[in-house]
Amino acid sequence: MEWFIVLLAIGAGSLAPLQGTNAELFKHWQQPVWTTMWVYFSGLTCVLLIQLFAREAFPTVAAFRAAPWWAYIGGAVSIATTLTALMFAQKLGSGLYTGLSLTASVSVSILLDQMGWIGFKQHTASPMRLLGGALMVAGVWLVAKF
Repeated sequence: MEWFIVLLAIGAGSLAPLQGTNAELFKHWQQPVWTTMWVYFSGLTCVLLIQLFAREAFPTVAAFRAAPWWAYIGGAVSIATTLTALMFAQKLGSGLYTGLSLTASVSVSILLDQMGWIGFKQHTASPMRLLGGALMVAGVWLVAKF
């Protein structure tokens, strides 16, 4: 089952450069807030269609109360990343924007794992993990340079 999860993660990651679709819409609309609203409206529409088939029950009041406050800020974080991508992805190019975004994600992920923050199991930032992050920085530099 773990290999399937890895494949899903790779598949989801391969979609990250397609943030260019949002950037293209922004290029035509020139309104970052309205473009972002459209992106999330279309996403919400897709999730509601999925729910028609999945038929998940609504979370209980106890489940709502049990979640820490920071578990509810994912939407705001997502909006920040969407706004940034739609305004700058095409200016930087797909390779550089995606490289910067993913390298920043890996760097923050190493910190989150090291500290065991936001529900992640603690995973020590070993020298090899840090080297992996450094190699990503070097890779982004190569993408930007050449």
